[in-house]
Amino acid sequence: MASPANIAEYESPPNYLSRLNEAQKQAATYGVREPGERFRAGPLLVIAGAGTGKTMTLAHRVAHLIVSGVAPERILLLTFTRRAAEEMTRRVEAIVRDAVQQQGVPSAKCRLPWSGTFHSIANRLLRQFAHNLGLDPGFSILDRGDAADLMDVVRHELGLSTKSQRVPKKDTCLAIYSRTVNTQSTLRETIELTYPWCADWEQELKDLFRHYVLRKQQSQSLDYDDLLLYWSHLVAEPEFAATIGGWFDHVLVDEYQDTNRVQSGILNALKPDGSGVTVVGDDAQSIYSFRAADVENILGFPDQYMPSARVITLDENYRSSQAILDCANCLIAESERQYRKNLFSNSHSGAKPKYVTVLDGDAEAEYVVEAVLLQRESGMLLKNQAVLFRSSHHSDRLELELVRRNIPYVKYGGLKFLEAAHVKDLLAILKWAENPKNEVAAFRVLKLMPGMGPATARKVFTTLGANNFHVAALSSCVTPPAARENWPAFCKLMEQLSAKSAGEQGWQSQVTAARHWYQPQLERLYDSVEMRAADLQQLEQISGRYPTRERFLTELTLDPPSASGDEAGVPLLDEDYLILSTVHSAKGQEWDAVFVLNVTDGNFPSEFATGKTELIEEERRLMYVALTRAKQSLALLAPLKYFVTQQRRDGDKHVYGARSRFVTDRLLSNFEQVFKGQSDGSDSRFGARSGTRIDVAGRLRDMW
Repeated sequence: MASPANIAEYESPPNYLSRLNEAQKQAATYGVREPGERFRAGPLLVIAGAGTGKTMTLAHRVAHLIVSGVAPERILLLTFTRRAAEEMTRRVEAIVRDAVQQQGVPSAKCRLPWSGTFHSIANRLLRQFAHNLGLDPGFSILDRGDAADLMDVVRHELGLSTKSQRVPKKDTCLAIYSRTVNTQSTLRETIELTYPWCADWEQELKDLFRHYVLRKQQSQSLDYDDLLLYWSHLVAEPEFAATIGGWFDHVLVDEYQDTNRVQSGILNALKPDGSGVTVVGDDAQSIYSFRAADVENILGFPDQYMPSARVITLDENYRSSQAILDCANCLIAESERQYRKNLFSNSHSGAKPKYVTVLDGDAEAEYVVEAVLLQRESGMLLKNQAVLFRSSHHSDRLELELVRRNIPYVKYGGLKFLEAAHVKDLLAILKWAENPKNEVAAFRVLKLMPGMGPATARKVFTTLGANNFHVAALSSCVTPPAARENWPAFCKLMEQLSAKSAGEQGWQSQVTAARHWYQPQLERLYDSVEMRAADLQQLEQISGRYPTRERFLTELTLDPPSASGDEAGVPLLDEDYLILSTVHSAKGQEWDAVFVLNVTDGNFPSEFATGKTELIEEERRLMYVALTRAKQSLALLAPLKYFVTQQRRDGDKHVYGARSRFVTDRLLSNFEQVFKGQSDGSDSRFGARSGTRIDVAGRLRDMW
């Protein structure tokens, strides 16, 4: 471990650090500026417990680096969403302005040109080093939907879709491929550990993935995984690792517990000795192993950079009451491998959390609705209350009750903007113009026209390839009679979009042109045309934020908006609404009141995790995330019986719920225990009290 002497010392802390507590201040200022030298720091791991001001601390560290003389362009800040990068930049700018005004430090620019997600930074580097990597600088990026479609095309061509036995579907195939490359495992290991039912198809999957990779290379298309893989191969060469690593004095990574092995390898290649590396995260909130995130990255950080690594723990919580934190601390303390921390708060207000036993799903829904309405009458808005659940279907009964009671709600987990069919259609036109070799985009666009099926689309694409992918060749293609009326206008549009000036300043008019051509197809193919047309107008407005078409297509693919007209339900027309969310979607959020549904063994933890210790530990961390979303009020709901999704919900087909293995007697002692029966008054039987005592235990002993 580095000695405390390496932490920049101040007789009195600079004013711009005055909002930080002592641990945050140490993390923000760690390092030393030697006379005539740059600000230097060894590898630093900041363990930031839930609600401990992680973002503020990281922003202050970046600002402190700039104030200490580090050029912003020599700082690489890696986040997991573009919004996080933008928020970080805004905070850094504000902090540096304070430092300039209050401390009299020299004025400094603080725009962070190398701040972004792993994938967006990878995209920039790969285009810059495209020649070295055998890539066309204008390569396309496939989103998950496009990648799955391409996988399905290859799957069909290899004859897997006509097998008499069940073959994994395209989304499963893509998931197996993605997990294999991101965990750097063999295909056999991935199948054995996560997809054992696919064991009989190992050789076919290997052939499928080989052809899938070849198809992407032929069309100069990269999927999300390729962005990281190409970056990792780039920096695996010492020449390029030294070059790119030398561009940056400091590399900072947010949410390090969510990184996978490939990302960790990239970081290590850029800074093998850990010099200038700062990673921030919380091992207790590592819940994305299904996306190949590896908690060992954060747990093994000190060993990787021994003996110079420094670990600083943030454990003062600014979100939750101490009663809620006592429950969270007790829960996570049962985990064997972790960075020990004890979250504490100066807030001792708020009621004791409740552990509510209910008869069944109906009673669970009834309890939640009544509690939500009661808190609303007490002044707590619906949108400041959230109902969380392990799996999306756990809220089915509650949703029915909310509709019956006319309580508006929003459920997180709908379609993303780019997953809406009409948005994908319009973007496909632009993507094909940007990269004529983009087979997925080409097929989607061609099949928009009447009478154009897969076979005809294949002939058109083949003709285009035979003419070096010059779009002028489209006009000579033979099309079905139904498509001939639309074809000349389409050919004219594609030539306009593929002109040399395409993608340059003023390119946004291309979106307008494409949208106008697409409008008749939209009206022919879809319902809810007005709502979908509004989505496309929104897309046109979004395009105005980007200087080039390539930037627009790339960044929108890597970090899409979340709203779309394809989401279930009508638009929300209410000033207030209840939040429903899976726990995974709730990470990073907070509410005044939180209800957690179905806390029974087999539901939370999930039955699919109970066979492996590491998965059970992740389920524990998932519950920890759920508990720490609450600020003032927390309730865990435990049904005595519940229906399972594999059974028809008729008669009395149900299973009885056992107490979650996470709810130990020790944890339970931190809760107020409540029983909720049925609203017809039958629950009064369970609360009846009498002076009569029955010695059942003695009678049972006397039987023998």
